[in-house]
Order: sequence, then C-alpha cells, then structure tokens
Amino acid sequence: MSHARAKPRKFIAIAGNIGAGKTTLVDFLCQTYGFRPFVEPNLLNPYLDDFYGDMKRWSFHSQISFLSHKFRLHMELMAEPQTVVQDRTIYEDAEIFARHLHNLGYIDNRDFRTYNDLYQAMQEALAPPDLLIRLTCSVRSIRKRIRKRGRQNEQEIPSSYLKQLNVLYDRWFDTYDLSPVVEINTEKLDYISDFVDRLEVQRAMEPFIL
Repeated sequence: MSHARAKPRKFIAIAGNIGAGKTTLVDFLCQTYGFRPFVEPNLLNPYLDDFYGDMKRWSFHSQISFLSHKFRLHMELMAEPQTVVQDRTIYEDAEIFARHLHNLGYIDNRDFRTYNDLYQAMQEALAPPDLLIRLTCSVRSIRKRIRKRGRQNEQEIPSSYLKQLNVLYDRWFDTYDLSPVVEINTEKLDYISDFVDRLEVQRAMEPFIL
C-alpha cells in the first residue's frame, strides 16, 4: 500500500465506544508527553442533531459527513512532524458506526456499498497508526458518563444501541491487524488520580509511543 504523505514521528489512535474515555486519554497523553491532539469533529457534522432525531432518514448523510471530515483530519495528522494522538479513527466510522446503522436497516444496501467503496478508496491513501489504544467500558458506566457530560443530542441514545456498538467493537478488534493494540478498561483503571493505575497504563503504552 502506498501512502500519499510521510507519517508523523508516531501516530497513536484512541478507539472506543461513546463515553469510553477517549477524550480524557487524549488529554492525558498530550499533557504528559507533549503530543499533539487530533479530536473527533462532532461539531462539524451538520446532520448530527437531525440524525439523533430521525436515524433512518439521516444515517447515510451523517456517516458520509463524518467520513469526509475524518479523512481530512487523518491526512492532516499524517503531515505532522511530531507525535500525534487521534480521538477516534476513520476505521471506527466505517467498521462500527456505519456498519451498525446498516445492520439496523437505517442505511440500505445500495448506500452502504457506496459508502464502503468510498471508505476503501480513502484507506488506500492513509498511513495506519503505530499504536491503537482500545478503551473498554460497560454500557452502564457509559450511560452515567453521557448523563454527566450533558451533551443534549446524546441523552436519548438507547442502551441497546450502545450494547450493539460494544459487540461490533469486539468483532472489529478480533480482526484488526494494522498495528499493535493496548487495551485499557476505563471502568477499572483510574489512571488520572490513582498513581499505581497511571504507572500500569504508562508501562503498557510507552514501548510503542516513545
């Protein structure tokens, strides 16, 4: 596979369900090691509120918007000379969220084929991460975090939706082979305030990121 641009010194990707702690880990890595963050462009998606109001009507539009923004972001981070940390990858957009909406019937077969053709073409131009950090968490804890952070368009997300996303994450990680993977259970590890947990997390990641 050929890549359009040189990779950054290190490319670290954070993957996990809604509310699993991705932004917290990005902030921790960037503050601890001086890396540059690349965050998920939720606010750039003009379909997001419509999507949460009527998923069947707006799923394809919303996923295409996410994909295009994520591709642009990935291309930007590939041009960075310093180590970068990405909050959610383009792979998750396709392998988790678009696939789940297709499974539900919200994206029909024709639109899903079009989406996947575009995704596969984009993937050919992108350098994979040097490390993928997988965050896991129970749906119960995810629901608590969603309520606590108070984003209005997330409050009505059903538990069944979050459960199915967790299932798809498990399946995706079973076949993911683009880079090494470090798994962190954010329900059990408090690496922000607990010194022992922080050391455990850093020891797992540092062989790949420094």
